[in-house]
Amino acid sequence: MLNQGLLLQSMPKAHVIGLGKSGVAAARLLKKQGWEVVLSDQSTTANLQKQQQALATEQISVKLGYSPEFSSSDPSQLVVVSPGVPWDIPPLVQARELGIETIGEMELAWRHLHSRPWVAITGTNGKTTTTSLIASIFQAAGLDAPACGNIGYAACEVALAPKLPDWIVAEISSYQIESSPSIAPRIGVWTTFTPDHLSRHKTLENYYNIKAHLLRQSEIQIFNGDDAYLSKLGLKHWSDAYWTTVKGKNFLIGDKGFYIEDGWVIEKLSANSPPQAIIEVSALRMVGEHNQQNLLMSVAAARLAEIEPNIISRAIREFPGVPHRLEHICTWEGIDFINDSKATNYDAAEVGLASVKSPVILIAGGEAKAGDDTGWIAKIKAKAAAVLLIGNAAPTFAKRLQEAGYNNYEIVETMDKAVFKSVELAKKYQAPVVLLSPACASFDQYANFEERGDRFRELVLSRTGGK
Repeated sequence: MLNQGLLLQSMPKAHVIGLGKSGVAAARLLKKQGWEVVLSDQSTTANLQKQQQALATEQISVKLGYSPEFSSSDPSQLVVVSPGVPWDIPPLVQARELGIETIGEMELAWRHLHSRPWVAITGTNGKTTTTSLIASIFQAAGLDAPACGNIGYAACEVALAPKLPDWIVAEISSYQIESSPSIAPRIGVWTTFTPDHLSRHKTLENYYNIKAHLLRQSEIQIFNGDDAYLSKLGLKHWSDAYWTTVKGKNFLIGDKGFYIEDGWVIEKLSANSPPQAIIEVSALRMVGEHNQQNLLMSVAAARLAEIEPNIISRAIREFPGVPHRLEHICTWEGIDFINDSKATNYDAAEVGLASVKSPVILIAGGEAKAGDDTGWIAKIKAKAAAVLLIGNAAPTFAKRLQEAGYNNYEIVETMDKAVFKSVELAKKYQAPVVLLSPACASFDQYANFEERGDRFRELVLSRTGGK
C-alpha cells in the first residue's frame, strides 16, 4: 500500500473537463501515458453515471455535477478541455492565470500523432462533407486514414489505436483550433467563412483569426475561391494557396488550383503545368453547387497527397453521402423526405433550400444562433410552400417571416407534430419535398444535431411505412 501511495504521489496529475466522447478518449490517453486523471462534467445523468462506473474500473476518477476550481495549491499540472467547453469559462481562465497548462483534446491528440501527416478541414459550412469525401478517397487508395475530430472518431481515440494511421483526416472546428495552437497539418482546407459561433467568439474578426491560424500552420493550403469573404482576401493574404472554383478557369484566383470546366474537375498545379482533367462532376451523386465545391476541395487534397486520378474517380463514384446533410430518407407517394439536420445556421439552411426541388415544406427551428438571416428568408419566400416551426426559435422566426411578408407558417413546437403536419401540407400544396433544415442548433430539444436528425428519420419512416 505504501508503494502504491508513493507511486500516486509521483504521477503527474491531469484534469479533463467534459465527459463526452472526446473527454473520455483524452482521459484514457493520459492514463495510458502514466498520468493520474480526474474527469469532470457539470451534468449528472443516468448515462453519465454509467460511464462514471465504467471509467472507475480503469482507475479514472469521474466527478459529476462538478465545476472545477483551481488554486495555487492545486496539484494539477495539465487541464484538457473537450471541444464543446467554452475556452473562457472562469475555471479555465483561473487555471491559465496560475500557469497550469490548458489545452484542448485535439491538441493532446496532436502531441501523440504529429509524426503522421494530417489533412485538417475547417470552415463555417461544408466541413463534414469535405472531410468524409477526403477520408473516403484516401481509404480507397489503401491508406489507413480515419476521419476524426468533429466527425467519426475523437482525435484521441485515433491516438489510442494500437498502430498509428498513415494519415489523419480531421474536421476541426473553431473551438478546437482555439484550444490547439500547435497543430500544423500537411494540408489545410478552408471550406467557407460566414458569421457563426459569435456568441462564443464575440467578433467576426476573432472568429476569422482563429481559423486563419490553422491555415497559417499548414504546409499546403486549399481555399474555396467561390466564398465571398475568402475570395476578397485572395492572394494578398494567401499568396501560395491553391484556390478552387466551380465557375471555370477564368475565375481561378492565381495561377494554380482546381476548377470545373465542361463538366470536369480540372487541376492546374503550377503556372507552367498544363491543365489535367481528373473526374467528371456527375460522378458525385450529391446534389447542389455547394457539393461541387466540396468535390473540388476533396480532389485537391487527394491530388496534393499524390493520389492517382483513377483511385479518386472510383472513390467519388462510390461515395454514399453524409448522414444529416441533405440525406434522402425515403420517397413516399411522390414526396421526398430529406434530413438536413446538420444545417445549424442560416447559410447552411439557405444552401439546403437551394439544393432541393420546389415547392418545399420546410421544418425549421431549434436554438437560434446569431447571424444574418436575410438570404435564408429570401430563399424561403422563393421556394417554400409552407414552413413548420419548432423549438425555442419558433416565435422569433415567425415574427421575422411575418415582417418579410411571408405568412404561410405554423408554430408546431415539436418534431413529432412537424412530421405529422408536413405530410398533410405536402399533399395540399403538391410539394415534392419535405425538408428538415433547421437553421439552428439543437440543444433546446436534443443533445446534438445527429439526435435531431435521427428522430426526424424515425418519425418519417414510421409515418410512411418506410417505403
